[in-house]
Amino acid sequence: MACLSYFPVVANPPPQPSSSLPLFSSAKPLKLFSSSSLLWSSLDISRASSCLNEAFTIRRPTKPFATSAQKVPIMASVDSEPLKIMISGAPASGKGTQCEFITKKYGLVHIAAGDLLRTEVASGSENGKLAKKYMEKGQLVPDEIVVMMVKERLLMSNSQEQGWLLDGYPRSLSQARALEEHGIRPDLFILLDVSEEFLVERVVGRRLDPVTGKIYHLKYSPPESEEITARLNQRFDDTEEKVILRLQTHHQNVKDVLSIYEDITIKVDGNASKEDVFAQIDSALAGLVGQKKRTSTPLRQV
Repeated sequence: MACLSYFPVVANPPPQPSSSLPLFSSAKPLKLFSSSSLLWSSLDISRASSCLNEAFTIRRPTKPFATSAQKVPIMASVDSEPLKIMISGAPASGKGTQCEFITKKYGLVHIAAGDLLRTEVASGSENGKLAKKYMEKGQLVPDEIVVMMVKERLLMSNSQEQGWLLDGYPRSLSQARALEEHGIRPDLFILLDVSEEFLVERVVGRRLDPVTGKIYHLKYSPPESEEITARLNQRFDDTEEKVILRLQTHHQNVKDVLSIYEDITIKVDGNASKEDVFAQIDSALAGLVGQKKRTSTPLRQV
């Protein structure tokens, strides 16, 4: 006679021993009726009960069996390239303050060419002595003194892994070309645009704490105590006469520098408050980060 259909839980398993948990027992014959309302024999009932037990048996394979599913590749995300930023502007245009904001938010390695040069001057090295002569005249230091030094700093592991923020360099067309020849090019060139009158006022009032290295301004950022005020000194190139010479040199060179980075330059109004200046910069950097994420390869097969 025909039995009920068999619906195993595991799809197409290979023949293997299994434990059967009968849901119906044939010890007590069931009173089943055909469509013609005639009683079946005890033998028929026994066979029907056996078929029901077989149909509702849960088969548990003793060993897992292989599936025919295709191998799925494991995908891993790839981080976007770190930012490479240059920030430029006239003396006292606010580069240092903005660099603090940028590095705090984006974690870039801050590299100030001016600090590197002053380190050489303070050490009394041959290059430092030569650089000091030019700095005292408000002129740019020759390229050969700093180009290789800057290049080596940019190629250090932390700069390559975290990204870098080059502060105040290049300052001339020849320096920009030298960096290009060494394969060093930023993602973005930020130019702080500040009026000359405001720049002179900023420079003349600027003071340096020789103990902490912190820079104060007598009007805009005064020291916290009289003790600090007493030990402040003015940098030799922060006089009005020298800053005017430096501004003239800056204006002569900035146009040529921008010609190298014209397609990646943003001009920021540096006459605004430091918070508003950073808001302009932050907007540009956030857009650049988003662009890098979209253009970088998001997944790789491993």
